[in-house]
Amino acid sequence: MYYELATLTLPFGTAGQAAAQVQAFASAPEAQGELLACWTTDIGELNRMIVLRGFADVATLEAERQRTQHSASPFGCGDLYQSLSLESFRGFPWMKPVRPSAESGIVGPVYEIRTYGIKPGGVQATIDLWEQYVPPREALSPCVVAMVALDGPLRFTNIWAYPTLDARSQARADAVAQGIWPPKGGPAHLTTQMVSTIALPTVVSPLK
Repeated sequence: MYYELATLTLPFGTAGQAAAQVQAFASAPEAQGELLACWTTDIGELNRMIVLRGFADVATLEAERQRTQHSASPFGCGDLYQSLSLESFRGFPWMKPVRPSAESGIVGPVYEIRTYGIKPGGVQATIDLWEQYVPPREALSPCVVAMVALDGPLRFTNIWAYPTLDARSQARADAVAQGIWPPKGGPAHLTTQMVSTIALPTVVSPLK
């Protein structure tokens, strides 16, 4: 499964309008791929809307990327957003594809989006370690997706769902105390470039 994370920087107070326009753009007859989530940032860089879309293959992702880039109003928000970034990813091969909450049962409403830089040669080691350690970690909170970037700096992004911020803190503390997270040896493959964002679903988000 392949994914795109789009990040729109919006004027304060326009998230509701932007979300409706994102939904319309992603569900247009000519659109390819599937809208999986539409979040607004709550902790981290504020006034950001993060849109997760899924694609069956690289060709479909690239075709939709071209549609977005050539649109006079990308995501229907051309007259609204102040900046737009597009990132492409490939899901870790052992992970199930991301599905909406109604199908997967995964719900937030607190989502943590974490990105780590990877050292040269560390991609496969990271994928293998995560395959070993994510299942016990998911006993504490579900991992929505782990995916490696196809463009830009070498990195991977993982998204976790929690019912509350307090539950996030507790799950992270319990994982460390039980020795199931972080994956043993995993940090050796990572750089110091690490970013964490807490995001909440908009009303149009299939992940709730």
